[in-house]
Amino acid sequence: MREEPLLRWQWRGYGRNHQHPRNLLLHIVAVPMFMAGTVLGAYGILLLSLPAVALGLVCMGMSLALQGRGHRLEANAPEPFAGPADIAGRIFAEQWITFPRYVLSGQWWRALTGECGTRVTSGDCAETSQR
Repeated sequence: MREEPLLRWQWRGYGRNHQHPRNLLLHIVAVPMFMAGTVLGAYGILLLSLPAVALGLVCMGMSLALQGRGHRLEANAPEPFAGPADIAGRIFAEQWITFPRYVLSGQWWRALTGECGTRVTSGDCAETSQR
């Protein structure tokens, strides 16, 4: 079990687990798909629209499948989930907070273009550039 808060832990290791260019490109497409699916699913629940809920779940599932393919390309595998609550917490935190932060901070671009070096073995791009 993690000692530190989820978002801090996830951010600390994010760059290490997101280095492969194809994984980065899959994430830049798949994360907005997950977000759209989440919004569509919530909209469907509010309006009691089964098709909207179903389409939202399909979008979220396709997004996670794409990201899973991308993670298999990485040299550093993600830490295994610790249970159902960990699965939900980590997935929603990554999709809605950590990955957007990674993109908006410029680290996604630096990792994609190789500005962090060929392979980051620990920490994220910002941490390695300070060493």
